Amino acid sequence: MSQTTLLQYEAPWPVHSIDWCKTSAPNQQLLPRSAFRLGIGSFTENYQNQIAIIGLQDERVLVEDDFTDYPDFVSLCEAYHGYPATSLQWQPASSQSHPWTQKAASTELLATTGDALRIWEYNGDGPTSTSAYVGRQPPISSGHSLTMKTALSGQSKVQNQSAGAPLTNFSWNEKSPNLIVTASIDTTCTVWNIDTSTAMTQLIAHDREVYDVAWLPGSTDIFVSVGADGSLRAFDLRSLEHSTILYETPAPKNVPPPTSNPSTNARPPTSPLLRIAFNPADSNYMSTFHMDGSDVQILDMRSPGQPVIELRGHHAPVNALGWGSAEHPLLATAGDDCQVLLWDLANYTQGAASPRSAGSRLNSPRPDAKKRVVTEPIMAYTATSQVTNLAWSPQIPGMTLNSGYTTASGEWIAIASGKTIKALKV
Repeated sequence: MSQTTLLQYEAPWPVHSIDWCKTSAPNQQLLPRSAFRLGIGSFTENYQNQIAIIGLQDERVLVEDDFTDYPDFVSLCEAYHGYPATSLQWQPASSQSHPWTQKAASTELLATTGDALRIWEYNGDGPTSTSAYVGRQPPISSGHSLTMKTALSGQSKVQNQSAGAPLTNFSWNEKSPNLIVTASIDTTCTVWNIDTSTAMTQLIAHDREVYDVAWLPGSTDIFVSVGADGSLRAFDLRSLEHSTILYETPAPKNVPPPTSNPSTNARPPTSPLLRIAFNPADSNYMSTFHMDGSDVQILDMRSPGQPVIELRGHHAPVNALGWGSAEHPLLATAGDDCQVLLWDLANYTQGAASPRSAGSRLNSPRPDAKKRVVTEPIMAYTATSQVTNLAWSPQIPGMTLNSGYTTASGEWIAIASGKTIKALKV
């Protein structure tokens, strides 16, 4: 017997949003397999989208044995979502000890964005499906339920209609899990307190659509955002009268000359930035990529203005990126070239960097660091079709199965490509 390194699930619809649960289920310490739960959201161009939670059919699928005839994952519960979920995330691990006023201890929260920020409560407390169900879906009455608690959409600062504009993404605060910041196509970011269902502040963040947003790790005040205007900006809730532009994409080459139509001149051509993610082990470093770009830029808060590292390994546009949670986290990138690449940047992001301390944000900027180009990922996986999204698992401890076999601890990466989800052991 050897440990499985690949788990697979075929969804009934094309998958866009995906996230791996951050903790095992509450009250289910006896069920190690609850560490293998994923939230997924469909992408169909209608108002019939779904979100679902999938979990392991049986923990024996973690060991390559006689379980090849069955799907590795089964759907535990689904919920109607209307428009596609542009992003779906499980509650941060800190949520389990947070003093929620509106949530039972035995449930977990998920959040999605689309036409609103929706907070969902997941209850997986029911009797767990036993091996009698192998090869079949557990019956609907198996006790798993996913119910919408609130839908939050604010009055837009910049548009007159009553409903808020569509939301592109959000970031859930790790330190204070009652805080979520959302990004919208109406140029704004909104900070919500999801425990009281109130908007704490809304600010015009960019000149055009905002595509992604991320809290600075360890902070409840500072977040960064990227958008269609090609800029990466930092905001501090304690001083909202100004923002800091950390990076602006170079103007695209071969732009047609301006026409006499003033509305086209009013929006200079830019190369939009689509995603932003902090290195969780050293939050001086962020990763981003351009729309239709095949390279990934690594930026350093202390030397804004240009990337310190550029990753060149993809041969088609990048669609997703994410950092793992190891002591020296790997960065995963995925794209239209069907490739998932894992990058180890520890050797490039140390040395020149000052040791990370609470005051490191106040250090004087580093002298202009020369940009390093990295072309060699440490691992590559080729999927059967374009990879649209990815999600890391937390560190999953080894578990001893009933057969006496013990699985190895470590991280997994889930990737979405079409209707297929694959979980790869790193």
